[in-house]
Amino acid sequence: MRAIILSAYLLCLTGCASEAEDCVTVSLVCALQQFDNDDHGDLKSVVVIQNGEWLAERYYGGADAETLVDVRSAGKSVTSLLMGIAIDENAIGSLQDPVEQYWPEAAGTALGPIPLDAVLTMRTGLHADADDPTSPGYEDNMDTSDNPMAVALSVPKFEEPGTVYRYNSLAAYMAGMVIGNATGRGMEAFAQEKLFKPLGIERYDWQEDRDGTTKGQGNLFLTAAGFARIGQLVLNKGSFDGKQVVSERWINESLTPRVDISSSTSNATHYGYYWYQNSLEIAGEPITYWFASGNGGNKIYIVPERQMVVTVMSTAYGQGRGHRRAKAIFQSVLEFQ
Repeated sequence: MRAIILSAYLLCLTGCASEAEDCVTVSLVCALQQFDNDDHGDLKSVVVIQNGEWLAERYYGGADAETLVDVRSAGKSVTSLLMGIAIDENAIGSLQDPVEQYWPEAAGTALGPIPLDAVLTMRTGLHADADDPTSPGYEDNMDTSDNPMAVALSVPKFEEPGTVYRYNSLAAYMAGMVIGNATGRGMEAFAQEKLFKPLGIERYDWQEDRDGTTKGQGNLFLTAAGFARIGQLVLNKGSFDGKQVVSERWINESLTPRVDISSSTSNATHYGYYWYQNSLEIAGEPITYWFASGNGGNKIYIVPERQMVVTVMSTAYGQGRGHRRAKAIFQSVLEFQ
């Protein structure tokens, strides 16, 4: 595949000269070359897969196929997949079950009675808000504490669970605790056996907090290929290389629009189970897509109607331009199809 892509780079100079040449691949590579001149140095990779074929795999900023990138909150979408696998295996009974059923330490706190459905849709009702640094459940409060679990368990109720969408990392931390306890092996070990190994993902690093707990809220380091395989799994309704890794039912449930978030962000219209939905107008036609999103501009874009996955890895952490650039790359790919 890399030989085909290298040839395509050369063809960008002259165009697609014959029917034998892969004109789609040439067009994609030409579309991606325009980002070679990005002077920030923090764009790392773009992968494009369509109909199961890797059409483009391009690296930037000194990265290569072995580079691990922290995809930040895009890891929440991986946590969603692990929740689905735990449900498939009956380790978790229902999304109506309360958090305390699987996390005994949460009993007697505001976290305990919250149903898992509310946890997965960022409607916990807790006083935790990524847009409000003064909220008790703000992520930095956990990250800087020597006892993150104690911080999490102390967060008070703010409103009724299941009513208001407030994006925050505490919710995904809770999901990770539930998965780890319910499966009896910790979330990282469960992920390695049930998700990463079936996808052929050998190089990864999922960071732990100061309690030694795998961070369900993010800080998952992946290669470009590993990141793209996550997207391909979701596009294929939970199947990879002929094996059903997570049930089609769970993928469908995860990508069901559950919360209208259009009033709180311009980047998405709806939220599922740690996956976003949005649409773009391409050549006068609306294209609906789902995506995972992480700080710095890390994205997995899934376009069912085109059977396409586009991933962008970037280390522009804390910089809004990372997200804007990722969307520009995605739109360029769609326009060249």
